[in-house]
Amino acid sequence: MLNDTSMTKNSRRVKANAIRALSMDAVQRANSGHPGAPMGMADIAEVLWSDFLIHNPKNPQWVNRDRFVLSNGHGSMLLYSLLHLTGYDLDIDEIKCFRQLHSKTPGHPEYGYTPGVEVTTGPLGQGLCNAIGMAIAERILASTFNQKEFNIVDHHTYVFVGDGCLMEGISHEGCSLAGTLGLGKLIVIYDDNGISIDGEVEGWFTDNTPARFQSYGWHVVSDVDGHDPDAVSKAIQAAKDQTQKPSIICCKTVIGFGSPNKSGKGSSHGAPLGDTEVELVREELGWEYPPFEIPKYIYEAWNACEAGRQAESDWNSKFTKYREAYPDLALEYIRRQNRELPSNWPELCEFMLAEVDRNAENVATRKASQIALEALGPILPELIGGSADLTGSNLTQWSGSKTITKSDQEGNYIFYGVREFGMAAVMNGLALYGAFKPYGGTFLMFSEYARNALRMAALMKQPSIFVFTHDSIGLGEDGPTHQAVEQTATLRMIPRMSVWRPCDAVESMVAWQQACESKERPFSLIFSRQSLPHQVRTSKQLSLIKKGGYILRDCQGEPDVILLATGSEVQLVIGAADEMPNINIRVVSMPSMDRFSEQSAKYRESVLPSSVRCRVAVEAGVRVSWTEYVGLDGTIVSIETFGESAPANDVFEHFGITMDAVIKAIKQLLTKHQE
Repeated sequence: MLNDTSMTKNSRRVKANAIRALSMDAVQRANSGHPGAPMGMADIAEVLWSDFLIHNPKNPQWVNRDRFVLSNGHGSMLLYSLLHLTGYDLDIDEIKCFRQLHSKTPGHPEYGYTPGVEVTTGPLGQGLCNAIGMAIAERILASTFNQKEFNIVDHHTYVFVGDGCLMEGISHEGCSLAGTLGLGKLIVIYDDNGISIDGEVEGWFTDNTPARFQSYGWHVVSDVDGHDPDAVSKAIQAAKDQTQKPSIICCKTVIGFGSPNKSGKGSSHGAPLGDTEVELVREELGWEYPPFEIPKYIYEAWNACEAGRQAESDWNSKFTKYREAYPDLALEYIRRQNRELPSNWPELCEFMLAEVDRNAENVATRKASQIALEALGPILPELIGGSADLTGSNLTQWSGSKTITKSDQEGNYIFYGVREFGMAAVMNGLALYGAFKPYGGTFLMFSEYARNALRMAALMKQPSIFVFTHDSIGLGEDGPTHQAVEQTATLRMIPRMSVWRPCDAVESMVAWQQACESKERPFSLIFSRQSLPHQVRTSKQLSLIKKGGYILRDCQGEPDVILLATGSEVQLVIGAADEMPNINIRVVSMPSMDRFSEQSAKYRESVLPSSVRCRVAVEAGVRVSWTEYVGLDGTIVSIETFGESAPANDVFEHFGITMDAVIKAIKQLLTKHQE
């Protein structure tokens, strides 16, 4: 047995066993969790974190740290053990509180809860794509700021993945793109233990994984014994030496390593080992310490604080010299890392909005979005765009867009291909990295493919900007498979997601400006295929758009009826008001319900006075979003079925999303309230 004065050739195994002990004990105390992966991957983790990973436990946000992502997030105790042992602000009491309310050790790693956790993982495969986004970010930032004598951006992104991650389709989307882009500083370590929740994967997962990744253009190191530190070390070094391709290291491991009766079996995957088996593991590993006790000499062997302090200090010295040689670049680098907008941002926004209003155009809001990008792009180099094979339809490119390729790293636009889910997850990785404001486009209908990544952006408080065009049945001839009906409403249901559906170029500019200002919430910007008329506004109305809902057209005295709409339907309620001059009608444009709901009660009452119960809401989608605003006495002109294939005008007519239908709804509602 090792003691506190000597470390033998078996010290690596002892350090790895500390991970195993903490993991099985924490899961046992919680009576919940996944001990198998941490116990099986402990030897791999020990090599990576002891010999290769450059990080500073005392400053988890140091900008030039290596990034580590545990994509198979159910093995969270592996990461928590590593963070605790290496010196992060995660004490043993937090390990003891694994999976308990308000602890820093939730069931799956959560960004923002635990120092050192780079990304929230758990939905398998997404962490891998988040890491791909981080690797893209590192490469672009390096090409932007590094100079011949100063590599101030220079680090690797490491990812642990399991069988489940590679079974998920998103892994194909992201890894195919990563190979095409040649992300040489991305290193993935695959825990090939042959077990998932249902048992031995040979019944449902027999892929030739090395051949698969070779076909993507990756560097592959196969058949590595994941319990042989020397073999793991050689594999990681080989991956670091390959700078032109991303690398995957395929490690054979035994899930639940050290468990006499459950190692190599599905029973160790997602349940506590049991008190009896935990004691047998201690005997098997020669681990003589009681639960949650780690000897001082093992802590000292793991401690990475001094090495991390030195690494950051060396980088700080380099950056000081860089700042002296390239002061403007250094200031811009700092601004972007701090997610700060230009100092004159408010004045720029006011000017841009005034220009759009002054040069009023009747355009599709997807075109208005591109106009906004033309204005924003030159002043926000951190904007990095893309589209899932719909660039010409989403209009996500602007004149300053430059494509990122394997051979040309100095770009700001990614052709993601038909990979909506992968695109959204990569965008989240770019956002998590910092220094970038990622946006990516697809049709609103295909937000369904990306749904879980949208939710993860909101959960992690990341300001990814999702551009969704062709927003309704206005898509027309492509029919119900492509016509969004319920998507806007369901996006509004995602907590912390800000959803904007502007009615013209002016509201589109405001939506983009608000998205660019965001630091802690994602935005879904929803734009039309069809041309929409410019709405005339006063300067006061222009200033109120950012509140999410405002009075676009008003009447003398208290309204008899209030009309509410978003997007393409605003023109319908304006037209209906024009056709009914003898009725006091107020028109409210509500491009963002979530933003409107955040306003003061006084402001909301000024727009939607509770005394006016006659309200009609109009939107070419399901009604569910609008009941809060029209109440039990109001009417909603909506669509409660799927679309039809026909020219857009015919489809709108067929479903009664017309000015005549709005007028009819107003008359019926007024008659009802007079009875």
